[in-house]
Amino acid sequence: MFITKKHIPRRTFLRGMGAGVALPLLDAMVPAMSATPAATTRYSFLHVPHGASPGYWVPQGVGKDWKLSPILAPLAPFKDQVTVISGTDHLMATSLTPEESAGDHSRTAAVFLSGAHPKRTEGQDIHGGITIDQVLAQKIGRETPLPSLELCIEDVGALGVCGVGYSCAYTNTISWSSPTSPLPMERNPQIVFERLFGDGSTPEERLARNHENLSILDSVIQDMGRLKRGLGPSDLARIDDYLQDIRELERRIALAENNAAIDAERPETAELPFHEHVQLMFDLQTLAFKADITRISTMMLSRDLSSTVYPQSGVPDAYHGLSHHQDDLERKERYAKINSYHVAVVASLLDRLRTSDDGDGTLLDHSVVLYGSPMGNSNAHDHIDLPVFIAGGGAGRYEGNLHIREPKGTPLTNLFVAMAAKEGIHYDSFGDSSDIMAV
Repeated sequence: MFITKKHIPRRTFLRGMGAGVALPLLDAMVPAMSATPAATTRYSFLHVPHGASPGYWVPQGVGKDWKLSPILAPLAPFKDQVTVISGTDHLMATSLTPEESAGDHSRTAAVFLSGAHPKRTEGQDIHGGITIDQVLAQKIGRETPLPSLELCIEDVGALGVCGVGYSCAYTNTISWSSPTSPLPMERNPQIVFERLFGDGSTPEERLARNHENLSILDSVIQDMGRLKRGLGPSDLARIDDYLQDIRELERRIALAENNAAIDAERPETAELPFHEHVQLMFDLQTLAFKADITRISTMMLSRDLSSTVYPQSGVPDAYHGLSHHQDDLERKERYAKINSYHVAVVASLLDRLRTSDDGDGTLLDHSVVLYGSPMGNSNAHDHIDLPVFIAGGGAGRYEGNLHIREPKGTPLTNLFVAMAAKEGIHYDSFGDSSDIMAV
């Protein structure tokens, strides 16, 4: 038997001036006569601030005998890899003192992935809690060029005080690497692209490349040619598709920037339509997962008090305003349409992951996508019975096709304890957790 498969390192880059393009998993990265490497799990955490319309989120039935609710209907193609978790709370987002009583919107983002009550302060002495994404990043993020990737769609550039005595640090991010270290979220697709595929390039090099209308791939063409000479037909097809995806995404980002309304004083806040912006960010995240540039991503799809209107939802109302539906049936129905639109947006990410090969499966097979909100019924500013689901197989760790109804009063952080445990990280408690969730 002749063994012709060649072995190249998994962490292989195409390099050129100011560029370092990581490659997806190729057959040539697997030693001959060996099994495909064990799948690594990717984690994506997606946040919306204003809960869900009461009566439209929770599915019918529990366990395997369940039906998608109206809001969750866009998940139908992925139902076999979806677990909806009902009945969980985030009580650390509620006020603990009279002075905090008006601060629900100022606290919730910081609580979403931590379950820790933020310290009410307008100064530098902020204090929250480490978030589950960063717990995972500290364990598995060390093996990738970027330990984690923090993204957002709406502008979170506000500084100072963001309401009733709370620092804007609590509302501008959902990711904290320690109780005193909030991580900045990036909303500019071009900057994210440069982080993923740049290789220490200077601003001058990037500007020169843009002025010459050159792709990052143009700078690595010689390295690409040398690599291709050692690849088999299947790897050649795989890498050509991957590089085409990069080139197309680079083209779309440049086109979006040319068409965007740009603030002259803050050019990083180019205003793109939501549907266009979020799809660019999902494509960037998918490429980052595919090439194992990072395994952890967080994204704020919206921020508290958002006045965004989503034309694709068919609803003309602003997001936050309609979230205060005043229990009016017609307003609740319209708000449910916005909620369902957000879920449909997440379904587009799931579709990307499901159609992306990754070793012996797909990225969706090897990912965990958590979507949810730290509010329940936003009309009442409550933090009980939160809308949450997870999707993806997590490299065989999650069963899917489930509706789990937790007992009343269960902290959402019980889910985070379970997620950490599946990666070999064991907590007696995390945030306000009371147990480990069976998921």
